[in-house]
Amino acid sequence: MDTLQQLSSGLDTVWVVLTAAMILLMEGGFALLEAGFVRQKNAVSIIMKVFVDISFGALIFYFVGFGLMYGKDAGGFIGTSGFFMGGDLTHINLNISHETYWLFQCAFVIAVISIVSGAVAERINFRAYILYTIAMTGLIYPIAGHWVWSVGGWLGKLGMVDFAGSAVIHALGGFAALAAAMIIGPRIGKFSADGSANIVPPSNLPLASVGAFILWFGWFGFNSGSTLSATNSSIGHIAVTTMLSAAAGSATCILFTMLRYRKSDPPMVINGALAGLVGITAGCAFVSDVAAILIGAVCGIAMVYATEILEAKQIDDPVGAFPVHGVSGSIGTIAVGLFAQPDAVREGTAGLFYGGGFSLLGIQALGLVTVCLWGYIMTWASLKLIQKVAALRVSRDEELVGLDVGTHGVPAYSQEDGFIDLQHLKKN
Repeated sequence: MDTLQQLSSGLDTVWVVLTAAMILLMEGGFALLEAGFVRQKNAVSIIMKVFVDISFGALIFYFVGFGLMYGKDAGGFIGTSGFFMGGDLTHINLNISHETYWLFQCAFVIAVISIVSGAVAERINFRAYILYTIAMTGLIYPIAGHWVWSVGGWLGKLGMVDFAGSAVIHALGGFAALAAAMIIGPRIGKFSADGSANIVPPSNLPLASVGAFILWFGWFGFNSGSTLSATNSSIGHIAVTTMLSAAAGSATCILFTMLRYRKSDPPMVINGALAGLVGITAGCAFVSDVAAILIGAVCGIAMVYATEILEAKQIDDPVGAFPVHGVSGSIGTIAVGLFAQPDAVREGTAGLFYGGGFSLLGIQALGLVTVCLWGYIMTWASLKLIQKVAALRVSRDEELVGLDVGTHGVPAYSQEDGFIDLQHLKKN
C-alpha cells in the first residue's frame, strides 16, 4: 500500500470511528429524551433498557446480525458469512477495515432497538425486552438491511435508495414500535372508559429537550458518517440538509401547534425536530436545501396528526416512536423518489419532480412497504413467541408503583430519610 493510500485509509478510519462514536452518543439522547417523557417512577427502567440496547445489541450483532446483514449474499435475501466477523467478507470492498465498518453499523443497530424501547415504556417486562432486543438486533433488522444495503440485496439491486436509513432504520423501527405498543396495550389510566385519552404529564421536559439536542448532534454523524469517507465532497451538503430539515420540522411544529392548540406544545416541538431529522435521513445526500426544508416541514405536521390518530385508536406510545420514526421515515423514503436531483443517486436517475418519472418513486414505495411490513409482522411474531416463555407486561402492582422500584429495586431520585425494604421487594 503506497503512502497516499495509507493516508486516505487512515483518514477514513478516523472519520468512521468518530462518527460511530457520535451515533453511539445518541443513546444518551434516547435515555434523556425517554426519561423526560415518562413519569418519574419509571426513569431508571429507561436507563436499564438503553444499557440492554447497547450491550446485548452489540454482542448479538457481532455474533449473528452482521453476518446476516453484510455476509456473502444468498439469493438477495440473506447473508451467509461474517458471523463473529469471520468467513468470506471480500465482497465488502471499502477503504476501511471490516472491523471499522462493523463498529459503524453496530451503532446503527443499537439505534433501531432504541426506537422500540420508547413505545413500550412504563409497562414492558424487563426479561421480555431483553429477548426482543436479541430478536431485533440478531434477525429482524439485519435481514431487512441486507435487502437494501448489502452487495446483492434484492431491493438494492432493484435500485432502492436509502442513504442513512429512513426506511431500514426508522420506518422499520417505527412500525416495529407500533406492533409492540399494540400487543402490550396502553398504560393503566391512559384511556378512560369512553375511549378518551388522558394526559400523562412528562416528568422532566428540560431533560427531554437536552436528549433531543444530543440526538440532533449525533445525527450529523448518522448522516454525514454514512459517506464512510473523510474526503467525500458531499459531507458538507449532507450536514446542511440535515440541519435545515430538523429546523423546519421544529419550526413548523411551533407554528402549527400554536394554531391548532392555541399554545405551542413543547413535546410536539421536540418531536418535530426529530421528525425532520428522520425524514431527511434517506435523501440527505441527494436532495436540495429547499427540498430538505420542505421534507422537514411535512414530517413535522404529519407527526402531529399521527400522534392524534394513535390516541384516537387508543394506542399508547409514550414518546411518539411511531409518529416520529414510522411516519417520518416513510415520508423521507418516498421523498427521495420525488426530490432526488438528476444524477445525484446514480447516473441517469432523478426524482419525479426533476424529470425522472415514476421509476425511482415506484421502487422507493415498494421497498418502503416491504420493510415496514417486515418490521411489523416480525415484531408481532417475535413478541407472541416471547410471551410463551416470559410475561410481556409487568404486573398491575409493579406498574402502579413504577418499574424503577418494582423491577429494579431503586428509585431514580432518592428522598431524604427515605428507605426501601429490599427484602420485601424480593419476596414480592
